[in-house]
Amino acid sequence: MTAPVLIIAAADDWPTDRVVVELDRRGVEVFRMDTANFPQRLTLAGRIDQEQAWTGVLTTEHRTVELSRVGAVYYRAPGAFRFPQGMSGPEERFAAAQARAGLGGVLSALDCRWVNHPTAMARAEYKPVQLAAARACGLTIPPTLITNRAEDVRAFAAESGWSIICKPVASPVLIEDDQLKSVYTQRLSPEDLDDLRGIDTTAHLFQAWVSKEHEVRLTVVGERMFAAAIHAGSEAAHDDWRSDYAALTYTITEVPEQVATGMRRLMDRLHLRYGAADFIVGPDGEWTFLEVNPCGQWDWIQGATGLPIAEAIADDLQGAT
Repeated sequence: MTAPVLIIAAADDWPTDRVVVELDRRGVEVFRMDTANFPQRLTLAGRIDQEQAWTGVLTTEHRTVELSRVGAVYYRAPGAFRFPQGMSGPEERFAAAQARAGLGGVLSALDCRWVNHPTAMARAEYKPVQLAAARACGLTIPPTLITNRAEDVRAFAAESGWSIICKPVASPVLIEDDQLKSVYTQRLSPEDLDDLRGIDTTAHLFQAWVSKEHEVRLTVVGERMFAAAIHAGSEAAHDDWRSDYAALTYTITEVPEQVATGMRRLMDRLHLRYGAADFIVGPDGEWTFLEVNPCGQWDWIQGATGLPIAEAIADDLQGAT
């Protein structure tokens, strides 16, 4: 009997549904959980001693899995813990910290294949870490400035031929007026550089504008790489393709060997088995690395191109890559 696969993801994450269906089709035992269900609908009983590593069970209303039997974990953006009503704010914060250290700690200690381990993901999500690692691994990166000083932005713009972009250093998503909003990459005009009020309020990331023929979403799963060229059909999409999905078209493309080698080194350096990397491909064919998201979306790329990414994730969880 094959070892069960533990899947930790939000209950409504439909790309994860594809992976579950694929594993189920192969006859693999799957235990799916969402941390949002702890402690009310998910229970933990874990034990460790001198004789053996962590044992015990995770239990939902439908099934149970023995921790020592887990052969692989697929970790993908689970929900926040939910506690019984009536707790005060300080009580909830205390309980969340205990749950994170207890449930999260026991799960993180499982000695098995992870796609990806949350500690590796947490470190890899820092863009400054990614850029330094990508450079060290032989990938081309754009000149980048992170600052909250207006004078440095203007000096960087002058050095870059007055053609720079600004984008978030962390997640581009925020909630305002109960609405989910995204902050997209913005190409700065001379007028923008004349008025940099607000720069001093937090860190901002600036990069030299890189001329582009198109962009590539390179999805890496274990040793396999799936490259989709993204062609922008609007001015907004040309600046940031996430701002106008309706204007995009996709084609499958090949990865230059130098880029493939650099990405393998980068994934190893960041301790990732899955990553969604973004590249600019210039008119001269050079690939410039922008970022790698250890929890990046992949399902829409599979739907648009037919690239077998869900199958590759299932393969990797089974140790087939």
